[in-house]
Amino acid sequence: MTLTPADADKILADNFAPWVLALGLTVQETGERHAVLRLPWSESLARDGGGRCGPALMAAADTATVIAISAARGAYGPMTTVQQSTSFQRPVAGADVLIGVRVTKLGKRMAFADITMTPEGADEPSATASTVYALLG
Repeated sequence: MTLTPADADKILADNFAPWVLALGLTVQETGERHAVLRLPWSESLARDGGGRCGPALMAAADTATVIAISAARGAYGPMTTVQQSTSFQRPVAGADVLIGVRVTKLGKRMAFADITMTPEGADEPSATASTVYALLG
């Protein structure tokens, strides 16, 4: 069973800390081994110089991975980040960012995912990440 975007939005609302919810993430798409979330532009998430701050992108990538893994498993279950590696390639200013996650391996105890963070309307990502998660339940 694949989660719907509405199911995934409920996972966000029910399982994440208030500061993560304050990012304003919304689920745009879910599939068998992927998810796409939208991180809306906000001046409060910009650094000096007007670009989106890296920690906001990293938190969005981490959160989106939970949604993608939940979609791959058919439901939310306890999990935790083991590793995240992020590469920033170009700044984002004044645009929403689409966070695309593809689960590359889903095991019984571990999951691996690749993430692209692309400003809306851009052809190239502004950042990429890879994550490793421990599946706890």
